[in-house]
Amino acid sequence: MTPSQAAPPYRATDRTVPTRARERASYDRELVHSILDETSVCHLGFVRDGAPVVLPTLYGRVGDVLYVHGSTGSRPLRMAGQADPGLEVCLTVTHVDGLVLARSAFHHSINYRSVVVHGTARQVTDPEEKRSALDALVDHVVPGRSSDSRPANAKELAATAVLRLDLDEVSAKVRTGGPGDDPEDLALPYWTGVVPVVRGYGAPVAAEDLDPSVPLPAYLSAL
Repeated sequence: MTPSQAAPPYRATDRTVPTRARERASYDRELVHSILDETSVCHLGFVRDGAPVVLPTLYGRVGDVLYVHGSTGSRPLRMAGQADPGLEVCLTVTHVDGLVLARSAFHHSINYRSVVVHGTARQVTDPEEKRSALDALVDHVVPGRSSDSRPANAKELAATAVLRLDLDEVSAKVRTGGPGDDPEDLALPYWTGVVPVVRGYGAPVAAEDLDPSVPLPAYLSAL
């Protein structure tokens, strides 16, 4: 994509401009998408009975839309499906890329990439969008898996609710680099630097009842 064709950044709002380390904030659309696409677990925050609630859950991205799924009996899914405009939420995703060890305890930190999304989550009612959203959720965890498994049947679809959250009010925040020690601490005899944090997958372990003639799919080998 050439610079003239680059997707426009997300707009900054009062809720997406951080109060600290503003220089680490970004509204670049491609950066936001890359952070979201690298993992599949988010934390979904909302208010229930006047108190804050934060739930870890799976999500999937399709363009500028995030989909979150759960049981039709779960509280946030039922709240988002009521007659009101939807459920006001704050969704967050974070990667820890390194442990930043400084000479002073005060300046210890982590290198990270994070995304915060504010908006109104609404329950998906269109059957085709719901099926596509569930495929996206499966493929977000393991790319290629949705076409290599049985799709949900009518009973399973009825028991599953899907929330849609448009990526509109969103920002990324990133820290990179080494420690920021004070000049007067530079001569202290303590090890300082960065310990990288690396995510990886182990070898797939087949289910005990798997037919031995079923080969390991190529998309799992690619992991």
